[in-house]
Amino acid sequence: MNRRAVIVALAAALVVPAEGLRQYAYRDPPGILTVCYGSTRDVVEGRFYTERECLKRLEGDLGEAVAAVERCTPGLPEPVAASFADAVFNMGPRIVCDRQQSTAARYLAAGQLVEACNELPRWNRAKVAGVSVVLPGLVKRRLAAQRVCLSGAR
Repeated sequence: MNRRAVIVALAAALVVPAEGLRQYAYRDPPGILTVCYGSTRDVVEGRFYTERECLKRLEGDLGEAVAAVERCTPGLPEPVAASFADAVFNMGPRIVCDRQQSTAARYLAAGQLVEACNELPRWNRAKVAGVSVVLPGLVKRRLAAQRVCLSGAR
C-alpha cells in the first residue's frame, strides 16, 4: 500500500465514526448542507446517495485533505498526516497551512510534532447561529485524532 493510501485509510478510521453515514442531505450544526460521511461539495438537497456514491465521495474528499496536508507540511509521519487530514476534511486547510493564524501549522512547519498534535483538541468549536460554540462531537473527534497523531509523533 502506498503512503497516500495509508494516510487516507488512517484518516477514514477517524472520519467514519465521527461523521456516520447519512444518505440524505442534512444541515450540520453550522448549517452546511452535508451528506454521506460529512461531504459538503455539490450536495443536492433531498437526493438519496447510495453507499457506493458515499464511499467515492469519502475517498475523493479525503484525497483532497491529504493533498493539502502534504502540500503544506510534506513528509509527516503517516499517523500525524492522517490526524491533520481528518481536521482538514472537517474544517479546511487553515489548521495546517496558515502559519499566521494556526499554532498547529507553525509547530508542524518547525517539526515540533508532539506540540502540533497537542493543538488538535483546541479546534473543537463551530459557529452555530453565528456564535462560536464548543461542540461535544468535535471534542471527542479531536481527542481521537490527537491519540492517533501522538502515536506517530514520538
